[in-house]
Amino acid sequence: MEMLPLATAAMLGGVDVSAQVVLQFSGNFERKVVEYRCEQIEPITVEFINAEPNFIAILPIGGRKFMLSSVVAASGVKYVGGPFEFWVKGNEATLTDVTVDQGGPLACAEASDTP
Repeated sequence: MEMLPLATAAMLGGVDVSAQVVLQFSGNFERKVVEYRCEQIEPITVEFINAEPNFIAILPIGGRKFMLSSVVAASGVKYVGGPFEFWVKGNEATLTDVTVDQGGPLACAEASDTP
């Protein structure tokens, strides 16, 4: 497949231009997909890619995919990227849009089909 130069892609305007990132890891690698149910929004399916020292979460929000990288946290694992912070502690998480002043974080929990 032939790649378009960035300038050509930019001139396409409303045309959907996608990119693919290929990550090569050596050693241990884990891919985990988890569905979370959050307050006030539809459930989100988060893809976690863990290959020490890199820990990434891919979140689909508003029809777009955001790639968040882990950062140091007091407890759990905190992922940040773009305007979002996704903090996972056990089976619970919070999702925050840091560009919004109101409302605070949304509480999320892993989806479970067991009562």
